Formats: sequence, structure tokens, C-alpha cells
Amino acid sequence: MLTLGIETSCDETSVALLRDEADILVNLIASQVDAHQLFGGVVPEIASRKHLEVLNPLLAQLQKETAIQWQDIDLVAVTHGPGLVGALLVGVAAAKGLSYAYRIPCQPVNHIEGHIASNFLARPDLKFPMLCLVVSGGHSDLILMRDHGVYERLGKTRDDAVGEAFDKVARALGLPLPGGPWLEKTAREGDPRAFEFTPANLEPSLDFSYSGLKTAAAQAMQKSVKVQNEQGGESRVADIAASFQRSAIRQLRRNVERALERYPVATFGLCGGVAANGALREELKQAAEAAGVDFVVPDKVLCTDNAAMIAAAGYYRFLARPEAQQHFSLETLEFDTHSLLPVA
Repeated sequence: MLTLGIETSCDETSVALLRDEADILVNLIASQVDAHQLFGGVVPEIASRKHLEVLNPLLAQLQKETAIQWQDIDLVAVTHGPGLVGALLVGVAAAKGLSYAYRIPCQPVNHIEGHIASNFLARPDLKFPMLCLVVSGGHSDLILMRDHGVYERLGKTRDDAVGEAFDKVARALGLPLPGGPWLEKTAREGDPRAFEFTPANLEPSLDFSYSGLKTAAAQAMQKSVKVQNEQGGESRVADIAASFQRSAIRQLRRNVERALERYPVATFGLCGGVAANGALREELKQAAEAAGVDFVVPDKVLCTDNAAMIAAAGYYRFLARPEAQQHFSLETLEFDTHSLLPVA
């Protein structure tokens, strides 16, 4: 079975071709980092226009690299939310066009479910029940997964997502885009105990909160700059980055450990853009090993937004609808930017 994946939820345009559940034939990603660098963050209007510019050339490149015809495709899977309105619309329109023109079933995919599916690209044989931590620029979610498409959200962010906090602290420290990777790189040169940033503790809830931690790091930077200007001395950027990263990861690990204590699971999966952070991967690997559960995290290229994960999520959703496999049916694909992960 060949699934074409299309992802345009934010600032990366991606198309992928997946054979069956985990054989990635091609996964093309066009980044917009340079276009947004001047503004210090993603500008929705610019993101939409960039998607329009590169999506068709990416699709043409996919055809060239795989030598497929659109008639060979069995399913089109596309991100339909959550994300930036204009950016999502570009991908949805392209998917619906291909679906209608070539009479291919079209499967809408929730972006968070796509991140979860990236774990199965790494290891299709993962056992349920599975605890999954989704950490990205827009999400901090603890999900209990009992089967494909069967989810229970155990915890979520009450304000800033962890990836958003990483990006905003990086901006406060004067680091370039993308903020998260640059903060991690800078943190390697600093002392993680130079500043004591206390992560929020919302016990017994498994929710997250990063607004206060973000503000504390930004204020520490302001004070550091003031002292440096008045008294001289070395920059404290690396120390602040390292201290912030340590505290941010502490909150994630603490909630994961609590969830592993409360819910008997076979597997713990880490996914989302922040899952590319090496320090976080190591901390949560240790937490999983201490709890005696299997640990999985995708390759770093599959942690950030990509179409292969959307194709995988679409594949599993499509197989769960036997009637869709019997005849062509163009999905309505209602445009819902507030789409939530389906919870059973």
C-alpha cells in the first residue's frame, strides 16, 4: 500500500511516500527558517506563501525520485489541524485536488497523532498500552495509547508549550532561529546549576506549565546584561541556557515518572520537535529504564514536522475504516484549526 503524506501545518513544507506502515520511500522537507529569521519567529502570512511556492515542486521531485504516477497511490494523508490557518489550507487544497483528480481516498490527520505515529516509523512492532510524550513548539501532551486511534490525554500544558518556552528563552538570550537547537547547543557550554529555576509543580495533575520558567530565564538574562554593562565580566548566556534546559527537562521527567507509576504500560514513546534534544532523550531513556518499560524515540529528522509521520498516521486511520477501502470517497475535510486529538 502506497500512502502519500502532505504536511504544511507551520513553517516546514513536506511530502513523503510511505509503503505499508513503515517503509519510507522518500521524505522531502523544505524549511522556511531563513524567511522568518528577520522577524524572530514564524510569520503566518509568509509561511502560507512559502508553502504555495514549494509544495508543487516538492511533489514533482517526489515523483521523479520514486518514478511513480499519481494513479499508483492508494491513499493521500494530509494534516488538517491544529496549525496555522493559511498554512494548513495549502496542504489540504493540494490533497483534495489529487484525491478528486485521480479518485484516491483522502485521509485527514491530526498533527499530534502524526507525531505519535513517528514512533511506529521507528519501530512498527511497539506493544500496547503505550505512554507517549508529545513535546513541540505548540504542544506538551502526555497521551495514554491503548491501540491505534485509541487515546486518553493524561496531561497537557496550561500555558506555554515546552518548545515555545525553548524558542522564547532562546530569543531572550539573543540566539538565532531555530531557537530550540541553538539553546541546546549553547547549554553545552554552560553550568546547569548556575541559576536555580524552579519548574512548576501541579501535582497531583500531570499537566505542564512553562510560562513562569520562561519568564524567570528572561529576567535572569536582563539582570545579567545590566550587571555586565555596569560592572563588566563575562556573559552568562550559556549558564542561563543550561540552567533553563535542566529545569525544563526536570518538569517533563517528573510528570513522565508519575504517569509510569500510575499507569501500567509496556512502552514509553517520546516524539515531537523537542524530542530531538539530546539531553531530554537521555533523561527520559533513564526514566523508562528505571520503570522497566520499553523506550522508543524516532530519528531526529522524524521528530520535527515531516510528511512521513502524517502518512503513517493516515495509514493506520484508513485501515480502521473498512468501508473506505471498498470504494472511492472524497473526504469532506472540514477545516478546523482547533482540531483536538481524538480521545476514546
